[in-house]
Amino acid sequence: MTEFTIHLSNRPGQLASLASIMADAEVNIEALAAFGVDDLGIVRLVVADPDAARRVITEAGLVAEERRVVTTVLPHRPGALATLTQNLANAGVNIDGLYVLHSHDDEIELALAVGDTEAAEAAMA
Repeated sequence: MTEFTIHLSNRPGQLASLASIMADAEVNIEALAAFGVDDLGIVRLVVADPDAARRVITEAGLVAEERRVVTTVLPHRPGALATLTQNLANAGVNIDGLYVLHSHDDEIELALAVGDTEAAEAAMA
């Protein structure tokens, strides 16, 4: 999976427009975080088809930063996230973004945007 970070104007309709062009191209958004800081809107989205998303972003005249994310499944119980994040910290891995992909009664699937994907995968093994 790949995370794209897109900067938009922080005004009504910007996220709707981005979601519409992704939908029109049949790009499924697996996870999304969006927030505004003054006049800047920051959208971070995770997709399973990065080539299609990249094409849509480029054709729309937008600029995006992109990076591969790692995924993991944790037991859905207290302390699981604490253990995961401590293991990553012990390995010197910084978490730049964390997304919940799926949540069930017994497990939770996460996507993590990290500085060092190889070290993260080793720490999560």
